Amino acid sequence: MSKWESTKSKRVLAALLRAGWSIKRESGSSHKVLSREGYADYVFAFHDKDEIGSKMLSRIAKHTGLKPEDL
Repeated sequence: MSKWESTKSKRVLAALLRAGWSIKRESGSSHKVLSREGYADYVFAFHDKDEIGSKMLSRIAKHTGLKPEDL
């Protein structure tokens, strides 16, 4: 069983912003380049209402340091 539960991308983006990430630039309505000191830039490419599954959340966490309790 995964420790991640699927959730809306709007909620994931809000959690990343609370964790210290900031939007460096936006392209269109879904692509946002996020930046944070000590990490490589991360492209967050989801619309606000998209549902992100547990596998994708795990991949996002690997690159951003996000934890399940951050959501």
